[in-house]
Amino acid sequence: TGSQLAEADSQTEWTDVQKKIIPWKNSTPSLDMETAFQDRAAKLGKSNSRLIVVASLIDKPTNLGGLCRTSEIFGASALVVGSLHYIQDKQFQHLSVSAEQWLPLVEVKPSQLVDYLQQKKTEGYTIIGVEQTAKSFDLTEYCFPEKSLLLLGNEHEGIPANLIHHLDVCVEIPQQGIIRSLNVHVSGALLIWEYTRQQVIKQKQQQ
Repeated sequence: TGSQLAEADSQTEWTDVQKKIIPWKNSTPSLDMETAFQDRAAKLGKSNSRLIVVASLIDKPTNLGGLCRTSEIFGASALVVGSLHYIQDKQFQHLSVSAEQWLPLVEVKPSQLVDYLQQKKTEGYTIIGVEQTAKSFDLTEYCFPEKSLLLLGNEHEGIPANLIHHLDVCVEIPQQGIIRSLNVHVSGALLIWEYTRQQVIKQKQQQ
């Protein structure tokens, strides 16, 4: 009958609605959710990604929380922050939606960044700054190396001059609007995605 068909169509549409697992809204997670989390935790540090996201210069908990979430979703190997105390901030937690539980976090204070970048260079990482400079590459034309370290600048000052000298390359995002700067979390997310598209998704498609 018409009513049965309408009901069937309604059920079909409902099955296509997006589904999200929100663990913090369940005081007693289901066995399936626990299994999924255990599986994700077991894979930490074993992702195909060799991308390190360095956010030590960022000091807004909302930006850090958003970056934590983005980094975890796209499987970055680690997120570097200026202080692990940010994890306790409610604004951070609101944006991260528990991503800090599944993503390796490393504390590197801004004053330690030069040494940290030099160390990563010796380990074979290419140091990539998200910055507009005279010699920066357009993101649409840049090919990410497998071992990439992404350095994000401060919300107001960007990447300081003393760190620009330690970068191997600067990458900028092409823009069309009048406003010439993106929120640092948005900038970071675009580069994290492009690295993932080039290095992780393409490799899976070729296998």
